[in-house]
Amino acid sequence: MISRPTICTFSIALITAVSLHADPGDTEFFEKKIRPLLDQRCSECHSAEKKVKGGLRLDSRDGWQTGGDSGAAITPGKPDESLLIKAVRYRDKDFAMPPKKKLSADEVATLEQWVKMGAPDPRSAAAGAGAKKQVGLSIEAGKKFWSYIAPKKTVPPDVKDSAWPRSAIDRFILAKLEEKSLRPAPDASPEVLVRRLYYTITGLPPSPEEADAFVKSAIRNPQSAIESTVDQLLASPHFGETWGRHWLDIARFAESSGGGRTLLFKDAWRYRDYVIDAFNRDEPFDRFIREQIAGDLLPAANSEDRRRQVTATAFLALGPTNYEEQNKQQLRFDVIDEQLDTIGKGVLGQTIGCARCHDHKFDPIPQKDYYALAGILASTRTLFNYTDNVARWISEPLKLEGEAEQKVALHEAKIAAIKQEIEAMKKDVAKMKAVATKVIAGPGKSVAAAELPGIVVDDVDAKAIGEWSNSKHTAGFIGEGYRTDDNLGKGSKTITFTPKLPKSGRYEVRFAYPPGTNRCKKVPVHILHAEGEEKVFVDETLTPPIDGRFVSLGKFRFEQDGAGFVLVSNADTKGFVVADAIQFLAEEEVAALDAAVKPAPGDDAGKRNDEDKRKKMDARVKELESSMKKLTTQGPHRPTAMAVHDEQDIGDTQIRVRGLVGQKGAPVPRGFLQVAGSAPAKISQKESGRRELADWLASPANPLTARVFVNRAWDWSF
Repeated sequence: MISRPTICTFSIALITAVSLHADPGDTEFFEKKIRPLLDQRCSECHSAEKKVKGGLRLDSRDGWQTGGDSGAAITPGKPDESLLIKAVRYRDKDFAMPPKKKLSADEVATLEQWVKMGAPDPRSAAAGAGAKKQVGLSIEAGKKFWSYIAPKKTVPPDVKDSAWPRSAIDRFILAKLEEKSLRPAPDASPEVLVRRLYYTITGLPPSPEEADAFVKSAIRNPQSAIESTVDQLLASPHFGETWGRHWLDIARFAESSGGGRTLLFKDAWRYRDYVIDAFNRDEPFDRFIREQIAGDLLPAANSEDRRRQVTATAFLALGPTNYEEQNKQQLRFDVIDEQLDTIGKGVLGQTIGCARCHDHKFDPIPQKDYYALAGILASTRTLFNYTDNVARWISEPLKLEGEAEQKVALHEAKIAAIKQEIEAMKKDVAKMKAVATKVIAGPGKSVAAAELPGIVVDDVDAKAIGEWSNSKHTAGFIGEGYRTDDNLGKGSKTITFTPKLPKSGRYEVRFAYPPGTNRCKKVPVHILHAEGEEKVFVDETLTPPIDGRFVSLGKFRFEQDGAGFVLVSNADTKGFVVADAIQFLAEEEVAALDAAVKPAPGDDAGKRNDEDKRKKMDARVKELESSMKKLTTQGPHRPTAMAVHDEQDIGDTQIRVRGLVGQKGAPVPRGFLQVAGSAPAKISQKESGRRELADWLASPANPLTARVFVNRAWDWSF
């Protein structure tokens, strides 16, 4: 791989200078963690754009250093002595901020960590009216800056000592030395040189025999000894292990997640082996980049190539992710930000992440360019879904070869057949239960939740906020009664019904309530499902249309063990708000209920026969499920790899004002950095755009990618 790049100029790595004394890690921490937190939770009362309560501004470094009416807000390095930290800890009720809603424990800990670090803050000028806006290069000026201009072959300079250079690169080095009236250091001895070669290329020392052989050969012909040894070491599998490790550091490779609760990446080793193999096969660098960004979208000659290319996309999935984050849109954009950060620094030598919240202060990267790239990754699915309480990555099944593929396919077909039989039998059982339910759960009859079809969450199993009373006043309830807000405390009471669903799929959601003339005519009910959130209003003065007990809230997709729920609120309501139960019915159960016919009165024998038949079918379902479980745990298994693939919904995204996920700004077409390319991006409307992104990154017309990697290669070598 290292022999392929054609750039022969000795160039300097790209540097973004924030401050002569700023630690880039501290600045990054502020931009990613602190600035968004201050903007979102503090700017309403402590910024020049809105209000300056207590004389304190937190929209600039000068603001918190000067402090407000109570003095300096922060004592750098000393959280316990900082007024800001004292306020957000909420330990003093007379000195607690923000006043409307306490910060989360994680947010307080983040501010404490920042102050402990010394409160690094790159905002050198005061924000607001009269402040000077700090602006970096414009895009047009940036295109004229040396690092954004494509490299051109340069004639090596003339040197006084024409005998010393062995290559054109040597002449560039010597010219600079002579300019400073310096002489090159003497050549390394063969004994030293052989160790340098071995350690640099394979990471291992030469054996005594290998060292002796090199010394003897170097005495006869030094250049020939070096070339033959380098060729020998490049052919060693240890070359890929050592140089692959360098790239794995760039790709932030790890075998566990970090970023929150640590989860083990069981398939991460496949990406590690892919990288090692790529170096050992001397894969062209442009191909190496394309496979990691869009391997799943590239054509493959055979199953082996397909497996390799899919495995390569783990580059986008390996980041340190807080899979426990409950705000799933926040999680989604945090993943995108981490991916852009890795691509930006690793491939382009650019700190793109600063532009998540605002135009880059120093580099020619407007916020629009950040979200042009973010749109590509927003059209890419990195997580299995965005509804699980603890999210997870995608484990992509890999196709095998020949007989191995046939065995796995046959095994999967057996499991699929059993699963199909189970589903069919469950539909029949559901229909029988539906018939029985029409007798048990008629209007005006109280019924146990367990006797109803589907997943029923009764009010006793729901999470109530505020003071709800238990009531049995109106007959026909589920379980032991229902909840009522007593027409008091409007806006302070909610009750949340969270189901434990046996499988992912579409469910009809039904709300049970006992009606009455004193009820609220517009009860707000919120449904959080796999595809978003809905708000439905229910008139509780009307008799529920389904068996006099339920009203349908609609059909929605939910994920198994996901974050879905139904929340009933008494906000902005007039009249009594009551809540009895929520029923989640899978589509086949809805069909069975619709088709069910109520048995004729007195048909006791028919009821008993149906009950016996249903019990036998239940037993058969359990038997099949046990058989399927054994098959699933035994037999040949299809290998999986961490990977990404395109979303079903492809499209552009919007700028997020101050980087806040919920504050959408203008839409931005998908694209790349304007400063590092001449032609406008042409993104397919049928794909995410990763294919085009990969081509742009690997293009000879992109001045950054090759330049950055050449610098890395020199750094790893010397």
